[in-house]
Amino acid sequence: MCEPAALAEQLLAIRTQGFRAFKIGWGPFGRGSSATDEAIVRAARDALGPDILLMVDAGASDAFWPQGYKWALRTAGMLAEYDAYWFEEPLPPDNLDDYVLLRNASPTPIAGGECLTRRQSFAPWLARRAFDIVQPDVTKVGGISEERRIAWMAEENGVRFIPHGWNTALGLAADLQLASASRQTDLVEYLTGSPFIDDLVVGGWRLDEEGMLPIPSGPGLASRSIRTRSKSIPASG
Repeated sequence: MCEPAALAEQLLAIRTQGFRAFKIGWGPFGRGSSATDEAIVRAARDALGPDILLMVDAGASDAFWPQGYKWALRTAGMLAEYDAYWFEEPLPPDNLDDYVLLRNASPTPIAGGECLTRRQSFAPWLARRAFDIVQPDVTKVGGISEERRIAWMAEENGVRFIPHGWNTALGLAADLQLASASRQTDLVEYLTGSPFIDDLVVGGWRLDEEGMLPIPSGPGLASRSIRTRSKSIPASG
């Protein structure tokens, strides 16, 4: 993520592609002062306006992540003032107890889980409601069937399931199918400007006029031969 002015310029350029939801994070966020953190979020909200979904990913899976619970709670309060849709990975990915405390106290929904693998590792996090939103990555958890089981576990525990994307076109294609089969899933993550996503499927990925990413329904996981409008998913850029 860029410094505030450059970030605003980048978001405005991406918005012209039709996205209605954006996730920012990493870079300087959480790695400097609280004033810098807020300046970044303010720049994003001012650039996008009040009607766009804005998510913030601290990236605390970084091996050199410097912050802890008090920073996360204070930052969650700041994000609520800017109507952040969720606060992702605000704590190291193995800190279950602090995630539970944070999720219970935070005015902003807490998201995470992209570093966990297989459904057994998700079980205690879901049972203890450590997340408002769980984000398994289909390329890490053992494939589509395993992630579907995690989605069922999330639903049983009152946790929203929104797959973690940002990998390849095949991962995005799998996420779209999983999202279409999950009642409470209304977003997919979509990394823009990556040849691993944009150039791996014939025809590429295109948002429709409502900012939705149509779910492929032709033969093959990522087939672009037929585009269905029976259910489309808002894409987060």
